[in-house]
Amino acid sequence: MVNAEPGQVRPAPTLEMVAALAGVSRATVSRVVNGASSVDPGLTASVQKAVQALNYVPNRAARTLASRRTFTVTLLVPESTSKVFADPFFAAVVEGVARYLNTTEYMLNMVTSSESNPEKTRRYLLGGNVDGVLVVSHHTGDHSWAHLDGSLPLVFAGRPLLNSADAYFVEVDNEKGAATGTARLTGSGRTNIATIAGPQDMHPGVDRLAGWRGEVLRAGLTDALVEIGDFTVASGAAAMRRLLDRGAPLDGVFAANDQMAAGAYSVIRERGLRIPEDIAVVGFDDDYYATSLTPALTTIHHPISLLGEKMAEVLVDLIEGRPAERITRLPTSLVERESA
Repeated sequence: MVNAEPGQVRPAPTLEMVAALAGVSRATVSRVVNGASSVDPGLTASVQKAVQALNYVPNRAARTLASRRTFTVTLLVPESTSKVFADPFFAAVVEGVARYLNTTEYMLNMVTSSESNPEKTRRYLLGGNVDGVLVVSHHTGDHSWAHLDGSLPLVFAGRPLLNSADAYFVEVDNEKGAATGTARLTGSGRTNIATIAGPQDMHPGVDRLAGWRGEVLRAGLTDALVEIGDFTVASGAAAMRRLLDRGAPLDGVFAANDQMAAGAYSVIRERGLRIPEDIAVVGFDDDYYATSLTPALTTIHHPISLLGEKMAEVLVDLIEGRPAERITRLPTSLVERESA
C-alpha cells in the first residue's frame, strides 16, 4: 500500500498498483473490474482482495472512453419542481429506480420543469451526457422527450398517448384498477357514483376514467357525474365542489388518485356531509394520503416503487443490448378501509 507523508494526500490507487498487489497483469485487473466472466475464479478473487485492500475505484472517465457509455441515466419529469416534491408518487418512483440501479454501475440524475425550456433539456439529453432516459408523468403536449426515440433508449412510466407503437413502458392496469375501485361502490349499494378523473392528456387519467365508466354502465347507473382534476389535492376539492353544486343525487365518489380524494374529503365535510354514511369515497395509489385521512381511505394499491424498479431494469437491458420486454404491466389490488 502506498503511504503518504504527513499532510500530503495519498495518491489514488491505479490499475497497475492493483495488478502488482494481486500478482496478475494489468489486463487481468481490467477484465475483472469491468465484470468479465472469462477470468479464472482464483485470479478474480486475488484481484478483488487487492481492490479492497487498496480501496481502488475504477476511473469512470476512462471507462466512459473505453465503453462509450456515461453510466448515467436521467429520470425526466415534465412537471413543475413544486409539484414533483409535493407528490409522493415521484418519491416512490425514485426509490424503486435507485433500488435497481444500486445493483449496477449506473448513476441517476433527475430533470424537472423541462417543458419550460424543452430545447435545453433535449440538448442535454442528446449531448452525450446520459445513456438512457426514464420518462415519468408525461403529457401529450410535452416536447422535451419528443423525437428522442432512436437516439437514446427510452422507457416510460405508462404508455405514451402518442407514438406508442414501439415504445417501451411499464404501467399498472389503470382501467382494471379503476373498475375494481368503482365496483366497491356499486357492490355496497351506491347508486349515484361520481368520479374525479385525472388529466385527459395522460394515460392514467384516460384509463381510470374508462374503468369507472365501464363499471357504472355495467351496473346500469349514470356516467354523467364526471369532473376533471390534475391529481392535486386542490383540484380534487374544486372538482368535489362542482359535483355537489350540480344538486344531483350523489352517494359515492371514485377519485383517480388519493390526493384528489383528500381534496374531496375536505369539501364533503365543509358541506356538512359524512364519509361514508352520506358519500362513500374510493381513491387510487395507496400512498400516505390514504392512511392519513379520517376515516382511512379505501383505495387501489398501485405498486409505484416496483414500477420504478422495473423501469430501471428495462432501461439498463436496452442500454446494454439485452432482450427487454416492451410492455410490462403490473397488477393492482383493492385495499379496503373505512371510507367505502
